[in-house]
Amino acid sequence: MSALHNAEPRVAVLVDCDNTSPEILDHALRVVAQFGRVVLRRGYGNLQTLSKSWQEALVRQAFTPCLQYQYASGKNTADIALALDAMEAMFDHRAEKFCLVTSDSDFAYLCRKLRERGATVCIVGEAKTPDALRNASDQFFEWAAPVKEKIEPTEVPAGTVKAVTPKIVAGPAPVPAVKRRPRFVVDAVALLAGSSSHGQVHVAKLDQYLKRTDSGFSPADYGHSGLLSMLKTYDLLALHMETGGHYTVGLAEAAPSETISG
Repeated sequence: MSALHNAEPRVAVLVDCDNTSPEILDHALRVVAQFGRVVLRRGYGNLQTLSKSWQEALVRQAFTPCLQYQYASGKNTADIALALDAMEAMFDHRAEKFCLVTSDSDFAYLCRKLRERGATVCIVGEAKTPDALRNASDQFFEWAAPVKEKIEPTEVPAGTVKAVTPKIVAGPAPVPAVKRRPRFVVDAVALLAGSSSHGQVHVAKLDQYLKRTDSGFSPADYGHSGLLSMLKTYDLLALHMETGGHYTVGLAEAAPSETISG
């Protein structure tokens, strides 16, 4: 196991918590899982102003919070701490790939310095990210906040007694008899295969990616004996046997509509 870890590229994920929403964190980790093993997870922010939701997100995703005091008005010590830690991690050879989660163009110079030293840098940011930061990285991944549906209250005419529907307490949900096909597997194939020249990804690499994004991932939880048998149930995916008996998978060119569980 240690030999496998040593062969994998080491990735540092450094998050500018003052500049974006905590909802971006899960997306960023799914993105960087394709590049290697995440060895550094750090979130930087102002100790006095960092929201409780950010603190909870950092704890849930096992990030080391690097919270800074703001010694003077208008000075962002968190940004400086992030930049110093990134350079230190590169010079100490703890990481050779960096993911900066930010939309702040102030980090463009840091990106250029890391790349000048041979490091690979990707940015996960919002649509507001300036071109100066996008172009300073090797790859930019745009994240959009999920749209929350607004439920309008139903107006009841004056003098009308609103009927009260009795609450029915549902019993435990039945265990599905059919094998499940979660959507995130298709999304993972689209991400990995989309970045390859031939539009395919090795099943072994896909399996590694899925376990990076969720250490507890197991096809057995979805009623399958293994990942290969699981992939064969998808109409949206196409499997190919390569020379030597190894399988690759990509998106099907023309797939009929199918129901995929979330």
